[in-house]
Amino acid sequence: MKLKYFSAGLVLALAAVPHAAAHENDPAAPHAMDHAPIGVMGDHRHAEGEWMVSYRYMRMNMDGNRLGTDSISPDEIVTTQPNRFAGQPGQPPTLRVVPEDMQMNMHMAGFMYGLSDRVTLMLMGNYVTSSMNHITYQGGMGTTRLGGFTTEVEGIGDTSVTAIIGLDDGSTPDRQLNLNLGLSLPTGSIEETDTILTPMGMTPTPRLPYPMQTSSGTWDAKAALTWWQKKGQWSFGSQGSALVRLDDNDAGYALGDRYEATAWLAYEPLHWASVSGRIKGVSQGSIDGSDPNIVAPVQTANPDNQGGETVEALLGLNLVGQQGALRGQRLAFEVGLPLYRDLNGLQLETDTTFTVGWQKAW
Repeated sequence: MKLKYFSAGLVLALAAVPHAAAHENDPAAPHAMDHAPIGVMGDHRHAEGEWMVSYRYMRMNMDGNRLGTDSISPDEIVTTQPNRFAGQPGQPPTLRVVPEDMQMNMHMAGFMYGLSDRVTLMLMGNYVTSSMNHITYQGGMGTTRLGGFTTEVEGIGDTSVTAIIGLDDGSTPDRQLNLNLGLSLPTGSIEETDTILTPMGMTPTPRLPYPMQTSSGTWDAKAALTWWQKKGQWSFGSQGSALVRLDDNDAGYALGDRYEATAWLAYEPLHWASVSGRIKGVSQGSIDGSDPNIVAPVQTANPDNQGGETVEALLGLNLVGQQGALRGQRLAFEVGLPLYRDLNGLQLETDTTFTVGWQKAW
């Protein structure tokens, strides 16, 4: 995996030592662990009138296929896995197109404003680019490979608006308990198309399957409860969150509801740097309904092959500037690896995730 990105953060940290060390005794200096690991959203609130802007880049790498908890080869897929659309014109009895791997890149811009000391407003938008490589098998049976093709999409994703509400009295600056209530707006697309290679050698441009769309297409309710606390050079916290689809989209389906729980522990050897370990568990349902324009002998076209239960381990690094123009600017990294995957049906499996982010408050 691209651990070079994480290594780059360590190099930046070491380069900053001469400046940071001189400010270790500044009681007003910002602490690296005042924020949760960069992959945790909406973990903190701001004082009244305070602003924060942020940018995050997240990359997800998927390689190989999994049926439930077990890996499965492309040849096994096309000889054993039924095609949901068998019997329709041109549709074979088994799957004949197999995704090999997928890369998703998400660029996220965020804005936070302290409406009061107890309520912070947050706006988050994103831009998504995704690519998926496929193998097409020839005809309606057998394991003869006809060729390969790649589908690609890019565009604006969904936008969220959230209120972060403090449930504590604010008297202890080293502890927060926050309730997040928000709404995800369907600003992305559910009509993305690209050229494919069919088992009969044709190259049409149909609507792409569900994982390649940039939006849920639905208005989604979001809620989270986050607690964190600092003690000396240590901090720890947890968050439970839910994303619930409020209705079907215009194509006649809704992605599965998503529930997530995470907990982390961080250590700050210096004001300006902290390292963290985090565990994240996710449970997401399969798609409810289907898009009549998504019909193909490939697993990603089946709405039942979406969601599942996963557990991921993540390692993070947070850095914060201590003086001059860099004071208060934050740079953070987090890399994740799977511990457990029990997927709904047949899906590509996620192998690594990587997030890097920059934040500045004033």
